[in-house]
Amino acid sequence: MKARAGEHPFGDPGQLIALGAFLVVWIGDSFFLRASTALSAFVPLAVRLIVCAVLLIVALLLFRSGHVVVSHERRPTGVLTTGAFRYVRHPLYLASLLTYLGLTVSTASLLTLGLTIGIFVFHDYIAGYEERFMETHFGEEYARYKRVTGKWIPRIPAASPAKARAREKDTR
Repeated sequence: MKARAGEHPFGDPGQLIALGAFLVVWIGDSFFLRASTALSAFVPLAVRLIVCAVLLIVALLLFRSGHVVVSHERRPTGVLTTGAFRYVRHPLYLASLLTYLGLTVSTASLLTLGLTIGIFVFHDYIAGYEERFMETHFGEEYARYKRVTGKWIPRIPAASPAKARAREKDTR
């Protein structure tokens, strides 16, 4: 599997390995070993499933909106600032992380939570790699986008264009 321009060479294989490891640990700990699921006795299943459902719905929305960057029919040629990219710079990675978190919450597996944190570190690393490419490739356009869009957590937009310009000026 050859990485496309701007993608970390280990990004796709690393994500597949992370998915496989997550599923093995989550299924093994949550349904068989139950080595680290003691918290599930204190948080009702209904609450855990509602939180899981909300996280999975948000993940699905992010995935659907952000999938345009991997679409073979119409890959964007510039900095994408619409859809989910209007709110976060890495909606596909965030969708993946929210899915892992939702499944982790559903069974309250602490082993899986630890693995999810490790997967986040990996995603943050490959996202940083891709951002350096984008900065080199798109220059000020991407730098401006970074200043107003959160990497993982959406930023609250400024109330007016004047406040946006002032905030942008303050971040320089």
